[in-house]
Amino acid sequence: MTSLSVVVSTYDRPAFLEKVLRGYAVQSDKDFELLVADDGSGPETAALIARARLSTGLSIVHVWHCHQGFRKSLILNRAIAAASGDYLVFTDGDCIPREDLVATHRRLARRGRYVAGGYLKLPREVCDAIELADIDSHRITDLAWLRSKGWKPGKRALRLTRSPWLGAFCDAVTTTSADFQGNNASTWREALYVVNGFESDMGYGGLDQALGYRLHNAGIIGRQARHRAVTMHLHHDRPYKDPEVIKKNREIKKRIRKDGETRAHNGLAELGPDPSLKIDRG
Repeated sequence: MTSLSVVVSTYDRPAFLEKVLRGYAVQSDKDFELLVADDGSGPETAALIARARLSTGLSIVHVWHCHQGFRKSLILNRAIAAASGDYLVFTDGDCIPREDLVATHRRLARRGRYVAGGYLKLPREVCDAIELADIDSHRITDLAWLRSKGWKPGKRALRLTRSPWLGAFCDAVTTTSADFQGNNASTWREALYVVNGFESDMGYGGLDQALGYRLHNAGIIGRQARHRAVTMHLHHDRPYKDPEVIKKNREIKKRIRKDGETRAHNGLAELGPDPSLKIDRG
């Protein structure tokens, strides 16, 4: 069986991360390594991870560097370098996985492809209602339970289908492109080295799409799975959202597509020593 690593990015949201880790503890496919790519969180996150190792039995690798602003791309590259899996699933510390997420990414993995999963944004009132027991029982992806807490999904409810044929059909006919979204996407570790990983100089706003465009340019094509590989996105504000950075990132993505770029300018190959870097394997 292909060895698999899940990479969860986080920064100073231990309450969210606790729920996300619980979601990975109840996966139907438990044969994976989990890495927390931590962009400089305080000691509360390290303490949470230590507790989670004991309470869930998860194999968690904590990859941390000191906080110097939004450096998610850099810490993701550090996590890629530290990962032992041949196949990597990427998600965020605000996205609780459905219990079949790992199994679905593993099942859909193909050489020369990446898998583009989906997510459902939950309103604040639903997020506030979620307890660990709701994750253990899988209620967080049950439509009736979600509606009872005030969620009105409309046609988005189709993304929670558990029918394999309906999910595959919806993914086949959707007009949404199979973009590489960092909250739910996967590909082979070797493919990430082909494109030199994430662009470490990119801030918030499209850094994951940029990697996906380079994968595509390198002949590694996206596979749509937004109705089959599902995460539940917890509501929060984004104080790090900078219009100027987003504009810069948009120009970078435009250049990648126009010029057919296949490698990040400052990525995995450019990783140098960092005295603050800590890789705690428990």
